[in-house]
Amino acid sequence: MTDQLADHHWGVEFPAHVGQLAKVRARLDSWLAAEGLSEDERYDLLIAVNEAASNAVEHAYDPGERGTVHIDAEARPDGSVRVVVADYGTWRVPPPTLSTRGRGLLLMRENVDEVLVDRQPSGTTVTLVMTHGHRLRGTYLAPSPPSEPVHVTAHDGWVEVLVLGDVPAPAAPSVRRRILTAARGGSVPVVVDLRAVGERNEGLVRSLRAVAEAAAAAGNRVVVRAPENGHARRALVAAGVDQVIDMVPHV
Repeated sequence: MTDQLADHHWGVEFPAHVGQLAKVRARLDSWLAAEGLSEDERYDLLIAVNEAASNAVEHAYDPGERGTVHIDAEARPDGSVRVVVADYGTWRVPPPTLSTRGRGLLLMRENVDEVLVDRQPSGTTVTLVMTHGHRLRGTYLAPSPPSEPVHVTAHDGWVEVLVLGDVPAPAAPSVRRRILTAARGGSVPVVVDLRAVGERNEGLVRSLRAVAEAAAAAGNRVVVRAPENGHARRALVAAGVDQVIDMVPHV
């Protein structure tokens, strides 16, 4: 493993093995410190880069296949930092379990300002951007409170989310996190069932828009089952969310 250094650039290519990640984090951290990032800023960015690199190590290559991961970082004139993590394998979507594993995309989005995922037959590229004046967020670890109106069921290759009762505006952030956690940050297809949603659903509208954006970045589209004349369907149409999801009648 050899660092590739240039003016305000850093890069490395390493074997796709989990044992390499600690070394990569340490070297990137040193470069970020030299570029003037604070300890908290470096922590947030390293969390996101580590998740992207871990996903490449764990999911890009078949067991026993020798692969590599490439990381390129750039400190840009506007004060932002852009990091690109690339592999050359074929992405294997992980099974949609409800454990604490598999929250890579969610963690990336919680810790940096922009995340772009580009999956091609020749490999996957994840672009992470921390903007100048980045709002420190810290790692998202807190589980959803048990009172949330969200029930998740894992299926083979997808997850189903049943939303129950009212979802007022203050509930939007936690509902969004719960759905994105279940959907692995958008990387696993998700079907949202709104048959039991109450009349207060402004938080649901905000949540689904954010979930749809995250899924689109991962190459997926959210499917929403909603009764034809229900309150939720009318609210989603009024807000234009029906344009970024696939809304189907509930059967």
